[in-house]
Amino acid sequence: MSPARTADVPPPWYRQVSRQKWKSFFAAWIGYLLDGFDFVLITLVLTEIADDFGLTAVESASLVSGAFITRWLGGAVLGALGDRFGRKSAMVASILLYSVGTFACGFAWDYTSLFTARLLIGMGMAGEYSASATYVMESWPARLRNRASGFLISGFSLGGVLAAEVYEQVVPAHGWRWLFYIGLFPVVVALWVRRALPEADDWEAEVGAAGERPNPFRPLFAGRRRATVNTVLAAVATGSLFAVFTPLGTGAVPVLSVVAAACLTAFAVQLGGRSRWPLFVALCATVFCAFLYSWPVQALLPTYLKTELGFTPAQVSDALYYAGFGTMAGCVVTGFVGDRFGTRRAYAATLLVGICFVFPVFAVRDSRLQLGILLFLMLACMQGVSGLLPKYIAGHFPTESRAASLGFVYNVGALGGAVAPVLGAQLASTMPLGRALAVLTFSLTLVVVLLIGFDVPSRLNRLVDPRAVPDHLATEAAAGGTGRVRTAK
Repeated sequence: MSPARTADVPPPWYRQVSRQKWKSFFAAWIGYLLDGFDFVLITLVLTEIADDFGLTAVESASLVSGAFITRWLGGAVLGALGDRFGRKSAMVASILLYSVGTFACGFAWDYTSLFTARLLIGMGMAGEYSASATYVMESWPARLRNRASGFLISGFSLGGVLAAEVYEQVVPAHGWRWLFYIGLFPVVVALWVRRALPEADDWEAEVGAAGERPNPFRPLFAGRRRATVNTVLAAVATGSLFAVFTPLGTGAVPVLSVVAAACLTAFAVQLGGRSRWPLFVALCATVFCAFLYSWPVQALLPTYLKTELGFTPAQVSDALYYAGFGTMAGCVVTGFVGDRFGTRRAYAATLLVGICFVFPVFAVRDSRLQLGILLFLMLACMQGVSGLLPKYIAGHFPTESRAASLGFVYNVGALGGAVAPVLGAQLASTMPLGRALAVLTFSLTLVVVLLIGFDVPSRLNRLVDPRAVPDHLATEAAAGGTGRVRTAK
């Protein structure tokens, strides 16, 4: 082969990412791993906590929901911090928040104190999502950004696997509180790993070099009257959500839910402005449905294994290994598929494959090996595809407001994760828990396939703005050097 011909052959994809970028990715990935470790802990010890505090199934499930209540606020505020001062500062602040929150869980003396600590965890993990996702995707070449997104989210799954291993070793001998004391460890790791990170390329080039400090929430505080109204809306939304998932809201949950939804929709409309408000609202709804199909299984799978199948802690850990490594494998594989066929096509097609495994998973009763294999395959498709979600959402927003917009949209939608375990527990009062989880997962997955596969958010936005919504994460390299920006696939 001639030298000229050799020069035309691109290097392998992994060599198109510099050593420094790989180090930066590893730092962000470690944050996601620790995020997954801290967040999954509560799902492993719900039955132990319920026994200690005398909680009902719905009350114990609401402890999972607690971390979602403040996510919308944490994602927005820490995302705005990342847009204004850089992705690095937001990443460190977020990991400190959720680590301290996890440590505090170990000192809880009743349901309310534990629920309050979960609120702090929610704020931190929300910021971690928006800051780390934007950091990695803005640092990698545009044509590899689905891979960057999928690889990053795989860290959360490995964190869940590690949490299961620690659960097996710690809880039977020392009790559930020691599982949370270990949560202080990520503070040291975060400060050490991220001490010398470079800033994300896109942010540095478009925001840092310009010397301007964007304020993504300026529309919410344009004038004293609007600032006052939106401050009240934020307080009402947070208070309503807190009441919905605690005994404070007993008897008024439907009304409080509508109030919270109205407040958050008002923020989405203002942030989107006249030409993009349907996009913001529809993306929030899409993520909400994605959490509704995925989080019943993620939150209540250990409970199902222990209560309906009679699994021991060691057997629960074994099943969660299959689930966790399946999700990891799915995140990696869908990253390649997304770069090859487009984010939306890969997302919808993978979910359609995944739903084929839902009912078989919950039909298995006697074979742990068969259950493990089916869990691996189901979660590889249905949870693994979540690795593409940061790329799918973030591509709708420009660099100067990307972290705040991603943080707000994703974490408002993540309230579906707050509803999911409670909904699953309530549905289980009328049928076996396994059947309830299967019904929720199957039906809501089909909804997400329709929303993403048919590009419903962008189609709705064209009702108020006929211009196509561009993929802001695509550059000239991603468009084949034409200088045009591709629309999101």
